[in-house]
Amino acid sequence: MKFIFPHAATLATTLAATLAAFSALAAPPQDSPAGEQRFRELYKELVETNTTLSVGNCTLAAERMAARLKAAGFPDSDLHPFAAPDHPKEGGLVAVYPGRDLKLKGILLLAHIDVVEAKREDWTRDPFTLIEENGSFYARGASDDKAEAAIWVDTLIRYRSENYHPKRTIKVALTCGEETAGAFNGADWLTRNRRDLIDAAFALNEGGAGELDAAGKRVALEVEAGEKFPQNYRLEVTNKGGHSSRPLKDNAIYHLAAALTRISAYEFPAQFTDGNRAYFSGMAKILVAKGDSETANAMNAFLKNPNDTRSLALVSAKDPSWNATLRTTCVATMLDAGHATNALPQRARANINCRIFPGVTAEAVRAKLEELVADPAVKISTPETRGPTASPPPLTPEIMAPIEKLAAEFWPGVPVLPILQAGATDGEFTNAVGIPTFGVEPVFVGPDLGNIHGINEYVGVRSLLEGREFLYRLVKIYAEQK
Repeated sequence: MKFIFPHAATLATTLAATLAAFSALAAPPQDSPAGEQRFRELYKELVETNTTLSVGNCTLAAERMAARLKAAGFPDSDLHPFAAPDHPKEGGLVAVYPGRDLKLKGILLLAHIDVVEAKREDWTRDPFTLIEENGSFYARGASDDKAEAAIWVDTLIRYRSENYHPKRTIKVALTCGEETAGAFNGADWLTRNRRDLIDAAFALNEGGAGELDAAGKRVALEVEAGEKFPQNYRLEVTNKGGHSSRPLKDNAIYHLAAALTRISAYEFPAQFTDGNRAYFSGMAKILVAKGDSETANAMNAFLKNPNDTRSLALVSAKDPSWNATLRTTCVATMLDAGHATNALPQRARANINCRIFPGVTAEAVRAKLEELVADPAVKISTPETRGPTASPPPLTPEIMAPIEKLAAEFWPGVPVLPILQAGATDGEFTNAVGIPTFGVEPVFVGPDLGNIHGINEYVGVRSLLEGREFLYRLVKIYAEQK
């Protein structure tokens, strides 16, 4: 990782203050059983409030979290619900915990409270009832992202119950729309309409998690150092159709199918940032210790020579997450074709969801798709643009040192690795307006990522509770930094 260091004297002073704060705060008493029970109730209420775009209500979820903060002693003046008039069910909440030194910029704790759609008939359990079973919590949003949202609200309640007075102001922003590109997005709305309310020295957000191997052993704690940019492209073919008893080669579905086949066969070239270089460098060391020298050697080889296609292919094939963090990816996600079972299709559409590597433009990817399709009958358009692009913020020692120290206390021997996030988060909006945003969510998940966005989403109970305690302590350290 290529860190951006401040002047040496400044760095020494800052790190000394950071580590002094850490020493004072590293080992507070564990939360009481009553405190854990309060968190469980808060988490359950948030998870069981349906916040899907189709039938859910983020505004209601935000109101319920505001009610809990108010019951804990937060005055109305520190609670700022918001909703756009044309999106009344997609509102959110900003809660402010004032600091002692108003000259210092605050810390923003960001989390989205909307969730991906979930159909009861597809799930083993009701997706909107939180169920604890076999050491895990199951529900839509159990992990993404209501786990961190609940932790942020609970953290403020814990601080209030302790009568804690931080040096820096702490802000929590619960927003809607992260999971629905093209719909209303609360984080985007706040940056454009209430930047003053969320302004901060930096923000903590989802995007970096703990990594478990297939055996459930902790591998690394990840910290997001940049993310890819999501963009949807619509492929569409239209023609005059006709009776199915008189088939033609000029068939809209065939044109589309051929185009999708050509796209599926293409792999975008590998690219590198400080984030994914640091990740693969650290992961190579981990793999050597685990006895997988072949993969480790391949990682070291392409770090030395980015054109080493053999090594890149070996690593890319090993893990879809590794492949995704190396390059732009595009995949078909939705199809819509035909109008009758006994008619030639007059229209065929597909959605291609691309996750674009930092520094690559959406237009460049569109041009590549057109080149691959190579069929004038297939029209490619961009139904919406997700948002602005932003350069990854630097992972300075002020950010990394507290995480590394706490990780060593919680999980000795587990390294902290920067990553380039293959997905996308609302950090794209805050980064774009000058609020450096880091993905820090120390909840460990396995290779299946807890089935987020899929069926039977889950998170380990112990992992969630450890992440809660870690973030409670981490924010305190940051809040005392000068």
